[in-house]
Order: sequence, then structure tokens, then C-alpha cells
Amino acid sequence: MSIDVTAGASASAAALTRLKAGLGASAATALLDRACAALGAQDFEQALALASRALEREPESGLAWRVAAIAHENLGRHGAALDAYGCAFERLGQDPAVAGDIGRLALRMGLHDIAEQLLLIYLGGHPGSLDGRINLAHALREQHRYDEAIAILREAIQAHPEDAGLWTSLGVVLVQQGQSETALTFFDEALRLEPGLGRALYYRANAAADLGDHRRAVGDYTAALAGGQLSGTDDERVRFAAALSHLALGELEAGWEAYLARLSPDATHPVQFQVDAEPYAFAPDAAPLEGRSLLLMAEQGLGDEVMFANTTPDVAQALGPAGRLALAVERRLVPLFARSFPAAEVVAHRTEKADGRAVRSAPELGAVELWAPMAAPARRYRRSAADFPDRARFLIADPARVEHWRALLAEKPGRKVGILWKSLKLHGERLRQFAPFDLWRPVLQTPGVSIVNLQYGDCAAELDHAREAFGVEVWQPPGIDLKEDLDDVAALTCALGLTIGFANATINLAGACGAPVWLITPRAAWTQLGTDAYPWYPQVRCFSASTPGGWEPVMDEVAAALKDGGAT
Repeated sequence: MSIDVTAGASASAAALTRLKAGLGASAATALLDRACAALGAQDFEQALALASRALEREPESGLAWRVAAIAHENLGRHGAALDAYGCAFERLGQDPAVAGDIGRLALRMGLHDIAEQLLLIYLGGHPGSLDGRINLAHALREQHRYDEAIAILREAIQAHPEDAGLWTSLGVVLVQQGQSETALTFFDEALRLEPGLGRALYYRANAAADLGDHRRAVGDYTAALAGGQLSGTDDERVRFAAALSHLALGELEAGWEAYLARLSPDATHPVQFQVDAEPYAFAPDAAPLEGRSLLLMAEQGLGDEVMFANTTPDVAQALGPAGRLALAVERRLVPLFARSFPAAEVVAHRTEKADGRAVRSAPELGAVELWAPMAAPARRYRRSAADFPDRARFLIADPARVEHWRALLAEKPGRKVGILWKSLKLHGERLRQFAPFDLWRPVLQTPGVSIVNLQYGDCAAELDHAREAFGVEVWQPPGIDLKEDLDDVAALTCALGLTIGFANATINLAGACGAPVWLITPRAAWTQLGTDAYPWYPQVRCFSASTPGGWEPVMDEVAAALKDGGAT
């Protein structure tokens, strides 16, 4: 079973036995028998080659399509696997077992509503399957239908109280609901039933990290890796999670080493970089950069692109006047980065999807000797929180646009405060990292303050709610697309008296440009690097929740500080 609680394995011994049982006498039988043997030996390239040859002889062979699908899935080619499973499903008379395979894969691809429908078909043919119930509960919880997920798991536990996987899955639902303390009890029970169970250790570590106990989390992550139960993909997921806990503890050297897991081909959603240059690891003992040409390629989300640019001045200094620095960033960031690093060549990276994975390149860039992902320099230049420079900014907003916004804002009364309350990526556990909009009432109703909307995306419902329920008219800045016009957004934040919000792209832009920021954050967020501050942007003031999802007292604290005119 995968660590993401996607239960069952397409190439398990039981699955292979069922496949072989379905082999009849045909021109493709011998090839498929060898393909099944290759699956059993985990030689998925060979299995795919043999299945492809079988399909050349019998294009309508449902079993050949299923073998091909299993091989594609285990090779990480999820799009091809989904297509092949669909062909198998049609040709095998909508076999519930194949529906289960497709449902499980759909879960891994984040297609939770599709997974739910397929898993119901699977359970119709296999009503006693615990794997099927675990997967259905997974699909429901990812759609935030927690009560339904819990009901399915509780019913299964009543019939099978000895199954550690069911207890683990129930704990995962509770963590996602914000009940991490209670969830620990269920993970403990799973580990009592099956000591050393890698998935239970991983999720117990996540719960501990959620509660701010990163030391306990590191212990469980380490135990999960030592147990030898996990796949390569799962190993990298655990290492990455352990990296964040090390960083949250302020153990930056260990954290950045473990953070390399994000670049592994076995990582859950790795970005594949296509750069014709030698990788440069920024290891402490790596060769000097002086006089070389180097590309830094942005990675992960847009907010991370901005945050990790904190080290770009260090890289430019290491290259020296004879060196050449190139930066490949998200297209909306090009003007801001070009202004901020005038000696660098700044281009937009191109990101495309290939078989469900992001492939990133910089086709407009000329030849360079070396390249590295944007986060890599932290491994050399930020080995402790003390290594972060106390500088006002490392990105430079457009001065003319700052003055433009200051002139417009001067017409508004009182202190001008911009707010952001959500991210466009609100799903699963990430949803709990943001306070419900209703809790913003005391902040928005602060006397002597003009509230300015900085929230990108569709937020009309929240703005209407503020007007009708709070009696607050949130000013919408004219002539700006808050999602697309990022250079102008950066200028707007610099014109405001204060920006308040949760960690998202705009908050990072404001922080990097030196604007005054109050950041609302979960307890012991890893980006605080074991401090009470925010080393990436030294002017930022942090307001942290003391419990998972405990946002009401935090928002009251923010409102009180704003009312008192608290220093930024």
C-alpha cells in the first residue's frame, strides 16, 4: 500500500495471480505470461515491451492492455496508464477489478470525484475489500466529505479491528479535520497492531508536526525510513517531510540536505528540468563559481520562486564581475526580477505537462556552463538562521508605480491596509492553513483603517459578505489584475501602510520588496526556520496559531495590534 493511503498494488502477487488466471490460449498468451513474470520481477520496462508486442498480435486483448497499464503506472507514466486501464476496462466487460485499479490511480492523480465513482463500481464486485474501503474513504476526505469517510472506516473497523491500515486511514481523516491530537491515538493503535508500519509512522509524524512537535516528527520519519517497507516514491516523500521538520527546528544543514528529496525522480510530483548544462549542487565544498556562467531555474510554486530568490544576491557575488548569472522565472515575474538584478539575464521559463509531470525549460536562454534550481543556493549560503542578511529588500518595485498607488491611496482615509486571506490552491490539509473569512471581521472593522483588497482570484463573494455582514467596504484597486500584474502588485504593496495575510504569492512579493507585512501562520511553520520571526524577510511580523486550525484567537490578536497601531 502506498504511503498516501492509496491501498492495493497493481503489481502485487495477488494481482499477478489474477492476471495469469485470465490468460487463455491465444497468439499472445506466451508473451503475456512472460510480461506477468517481468511485472513480478519489477522489470516494468520489459513488461511493457512484452505487453506491446502482445497488443500487436491481439489489439483487443483486455489482459494485454491491463498489463501495459500496470507497467506504465509503475514507471510513473500516469497519463498513459490511465488510458491503458480505460482500454482494459472496455475490453474486459467493465471488470470491477480494473475499475479498482483506475480508481486507485485516479486518487494518485488527484481526480477524486472520478476515483469515487470507480471505487463504488469496484466495491460492488468486491464488497468485502478493505483496500477498496480505504481508497473510497480517501476519495471522500479529499472532497472534504469527512463524515462519510469516517462512517466507512468505522464500519470497517468494527468488522476488522485488527487491521492497522484502517486505523491509519481514520487517523489521516482526523488530521485533515484539524484533530491531530486525537489522530495520534489511532496511529498509536495501528502501530500496536503492526509495529514499524511505515505509513502509520509517517502519518503520526505529520500529526506531530501539525501540533508543532517537530522533534517527535523527525523521530517517526527516521523510523519510517529505517523500516524498509516503503517504495522509492514513498521514501522521497518521507525525506521531504523530514526536511521540513528539520528546517522548522532550525536544523538548516540537515534540513537542506534532506530537502534534496524534492529533486529525486522518485518524488511524488517532481519537476523535470530540461537544461543543457552541468548541474551545480551548491554543496559547501563545491568548486568556486567565480567567472562561471550559471542559470538559476525557478521551482515549485510562485511564492517559493520569490522566497528562494533571497540568495540570488549571494550567487551574483560569488560569480563576480567576470561571471554571468541567468534567471528563469515565471513569466509574470520577469519585469520585477529584471529590475532587481540588472546584471542578470532574466527570461521566462516554459513549463509543460508530459505524462502528468511538469517539464521545465528555458528555451529563450543562451548557453550556460552550470545550472541549479532556485532553492539550491540555500544549501550553501543559509546554513543557519544567522546567515540571513538583515537587508530591507532583495526585489525592487517599480518606483513610478509605487508613487502612482500612493497618490490614489492618499484619497482614502486613515491607515491603508491590504489583506489576503486565501490561496488558489486550497485542497486537502492546505485548506486548514487559512482562517475562514468570517474570522476577519474584527480586522476589517478596525476604526481608522481603510481596507484594500489584494486577494487574487475570484473573491467577489467574500467582498460582498464583508459589505453586507461586516458593514465594511473593501476598496478594489482600479486598473490592476491582482493575479496577472505581479510587478504592479509589488508596487501596490510598497505603497500601502501594511499588508496582512497568510503565506501566498502576494505576501512573498511584499516581503521581498521590503513592504511592511504581518504574516498569519500556522504554529512552528518551517519557513520560520526555528525562530519567532521570518528570516527570509526581516521586517515581517508573525502571528502564529497555537493549535492546528486555531485561528480565532490569532485573528483577534491581529485586530488588537492593528487597533493599537502596532509597529510592523
